[in-house]
Amino acid sequence: MHGLFKWSSKWWPGVIPLVIFWGIAAWTSTATVEGDLAARSNAALKDTVLDKRRISVDGRDVTFSANAFSEDGRLSAVASVDAVPGVRLVNDETRLVPEAKPFVWSAERDVVRVTLGGNAPLPSSKSKLVEAAKAGLGGGVEVADQMALARGAPQRFDAVALLLLDQIGKLKDGKITLTDTKIALAGMARELGGREAIAAALKNLPEGYLVAANDIKAPPYVFQAYKDPVAVTLTLTGYVPDNNMHAALVAAAGRKFFSEKVVDNLKASVGAPSGFAAAVVPALGALSRLSTGTLVVSDREVKLSGDALYDAAAGQIRDGLGKDFPQGWQYKAEVTVKPAAAPVDPTVCQQLFSEILSKGKIRFESGKADIVPDSAGLLDRLIETAMRCPNATIEVAGHTDGDGDEAANRALSERRAQAVVDYLVRAGLPASRFTPIGYGSTQPVAGNDSEDGKAQNRRIEFVVK
Repeated sequence: MHGLFKWSSKWWPGVIPLVIFWGIAAWTSTATVEGDLAARSNAALKDTVLDKRRISVDGRDVTFSANAFSEDGRLSAVASVDAVPGVRLVNDETRLVPEAKPFVWSAERDVVRVTLGGNAPLPSSKSKLVEAAKAGLGGGVEVADQMALARGAPQRFDAVALLLLDQIGKLKDGKITLTDTKIALAGMARELGGREAIAAALKNLPEGYLVAANDIKAPPYVFQAYKDPVAVTLTLTGYVPDNNMHAALVAAAGRKFFSEKVVDNLKASVGAPSGFAAAVVPALGALSRLSTGTLVVSDREVKLSGDALYDAAAGQIRDGLGKDFPQGWQYKAEVTVKPAAAPVDPTVCQQLFSEILSKGKIRFESGKADIVPDSAGLLDRLIETAMRCPNATIEVAGHTDGDGDEAANRALSERRAQAVVDYLVRAGLPASRFTPIGYGSTQPVAGNDSEDGKAQNRRIEFVVK
């Protein structure tokens, strides 16, 4: 017996390493099998549409959890895992994605962000909508995905949601909501015409879909004009109803602003309020009488601000601004008077008159002595100059072209000269300083054998005595 114990004491220490090596081998073999089953189970689900999929393996038993989008899809996924070679048992922890009743999806926009909310039917739908939003809105707009996955989407959901996303790009701010097959829109269009563009696009909705509410508002219809005495420009910005009105307003500005260069940045767009031209044209005339000023027409509201050239002009502009406006239009005139310019001697006064009249002409109705309203800005500049030389006497000389009877031409030219003097007197200048004289066609400055020459000969001159 003593010998046996003596013999065993020689081999039992070697058993311990064998047991350790066997344990390591068994554990390694099991881990390899479990990893292989997990990989093959996941591969079997490669083409299956699931959410939150999770595979865990214990020996040859597989625990499978996921959210499926249909009962058939769920059963098919479980069967695919069960069919993997080597799997002994599938512990099925799958379930269906909740069903949304009603199925609601939305896209909401503010200045810098679009938030996608509500429900989407599939992960691929979510990805498609997020990518479309980012591509369509540009890099300056953040896209926030707050969509949840749910069953119950109407047919052709993806196509309709993508169409609605195109419309969110036309909004400055607002929200579009799809509830089952009904669409509701609210917000402010980014540009004029945007509201109409959205309405036109929604005519292409698939059958069965309808617009239940559309509260998209158009932005204000804005027309602006700025008179800059330093740059000697009149800058027009904003919108006009159409190309014909565009050309007419630019031409009217060219007549009223005798020395300024017209900078035309106008665009044609729908949405002009009724009576647009009937308000804008006289408002431009009022602006032409200011030294510097701004005209803002927003929908049916007209705001004019700036400096008149003299006191009487400021009062006339304030009192007369809305006189010819269509009914329903509102107006506000914030007109002050620029500081009086320094006095000048008669020689400089004559130079100033000649310079002003070289850039523009006092216009009259054809064959009459009625001054055309377009000449108001030019006349105000002449009045301001006359105020700078208070001691000078001035001859207001009228001239005509060579057409017609000379006696009639002389009489017409004198009436026109008198009409100008009357305008100056109404502005507060003493009548004693002015002498109206009609020269008819006796002092032409160009030939009367062309329309251009005749137009040059029809004129009013200021001669300082």
